[in-house]
Amino acid sequence: QVQLVVTGGGLVQAGGSLRLSCAASGISFSIYAMAWYRQAPGKQRELVATITSGGSPNYADFVKGRFTISKDNAKNTVYLQMNSLKFEDTAVYYCNAPLLGVPNRYLGLWGQGTLVTVSS
Repeated sequence: QVQLVVTGGGLVQAGGSLRLSCAASGISFSIYAMAWYRQAPGKQRELVATITSGGSPNYADFVKGRFTISKDNAKNTVYLQMNSLKFEDTAVYYCNAPLLGVPNRYLGLWGQGTLVTVSS
């Protein structure tokens, strides 16, 4: 029922920018929060940023000041603007709808994500 299509990844040099998009269906942005996650090789998946149904953003410390999460309710799309990219940002990026206050519960499947590769 919940479909999440992530696009926008690619190869970029350190210091550059990318904009990721997550097109959603089967979920109401007016009710549920949305979030971006990433998983680097050999590491566990980690939370990058969240945005509440009301539009309030929160960020992990390692991206604060560099990344911006936003959404367009009319388009059912969540965005992640990534600036000043570092080699350490290299990972597969995913979006999902977490159940806030309930650990490790999500409304969608993880899917393939989109690969972001930052070269030095």
